[in-house]
Amino acid sequence: MKILVTGANGMLGQDLCPALEDAGYTVIGASREILDITDKDNVKQVISDVLPNIIIHCAAYTNVEKAESEQNKAMLTNAEGTKYIAEACAEWDIPLVYISTDYVFDGSKTTPYKVTDKPNPINFYGMSKLRGEEFVKQYCSKYHIIRTSWLYGHHGKNFVETMLALKDKDEIRVVDDQIGSPTWTMDLSEAIVKIIKMPYGIYHASGEGETSWYGFAREILGADSNLIPCRSEEYKTEAKRPAYSVLENSFPCRNWKAALKDYMALRIEEETV
Repeated sequence: MKILVTGANGMLGQDLCPALEDAGYTVIGASREILDITDKDNVKQVISDVLPNIIIHCAAYTNVEKAESEQNKAMLTNAEGTKYIAEACAEWDIPLVYISTDYVFDGSKTTPYKVTDKPNPINFYGMSKLRGEEFVKQYCSKYHIIRTSWLYGHHGKNFVETMLALKDKDEIRVVDDQIGSPTWTMDLSEAIVKIIKMPYGIYHASGEGETSWYGFAREILGADSNLIPCRSEEYKTEAKRPAYSVLENSFPCRNWKAALKDYMALRIEEETV
């Protein structure tokens, strides 16, 4: 079976492609140089040439902060680009897997979000990803929408690497009133491999358990680190974040602490090679 992965050079794509190959699939990893999802003609040409059995759509605009000032760019990539992929999938009857986010929710709940809960994003990144979801449902009869959260991995900019880069600062202030579930790209990749064999629909797949950004940072740097908890209103950002975006997993990844421990061990191993 042949699978086309968009955004193959991204943080998730670089872990997902090998996981799919290990599962026995033939993988066509499409970087932006090969497949520009914002170019409708290019999308149709590449997909018609490859005619994969499944498309896993990982390519996305992921900068939550910049999305507030680059709204057109975020919408072009996350919404219109997804629409072009979905239209092509509909034309050739190809199942589509769309990677979405916990940020489609507003954070007003205090219990994990179910797949049936109504999305209500409070930042533009979340709005653009939700619009992508809507296009997938509008054009495709065969789809998996997989929402995940607080993603980190070895192949891209993420919270873990940001904290490690700041570890020698005298003081690191981290928000302690936003709650979510950290998810390692390796674990999400393994979940995706299993979900694509399951019935079509919406799935939640993120690290099991929950923590704040401050709690996440303490697990990364240690209890004796120079971290100082603060509230969201003390840490001004362009984009609003949901206060609580934990997902009720329809397909859970491992406990987030166990996953982070393995991530850190692998990171150290790679540094010593």
